[in-house]
Amino acid sequence: MKQFGCTATLLAALVLGPVTVSGCASTNSQSDQAIKDATITTGVKAAIVGDPNLKVSELKVETDQGVVQLGGYVSSADDVAAAAAAARTVKGVKSVRNDLRLR
Repeated sequence: MKQFGCTATLLAALVLGPVTVSGCASTNSQSDQAIKDATITTGVKAAIVGDPNLKVSELKVETDQGVVQLGGYVSSADDVAAAAAAARTVKGVKSVRNDLRLR
């Protein structure tokens, strides 16, 4: 009887193992993408800090799968364009969705 229990456990591990491994693979790729997106967001904020007319503390920067979304308020149309241009300089940015508004 004990022999059957071990065989059943081994069989269950063999059957369920690929499910567990494939589950981990998708979690790792999601995790990798989250790290890439966080790195891009940090890079965009750093690029914005480099522009003396823009205040990163007043802007919202989010990244999802390389797509950067800018939000918040700026004082001129030039600042809207400058923020988008700064975001586009960051490695890994696929596109910029510019939702900045004028005050």
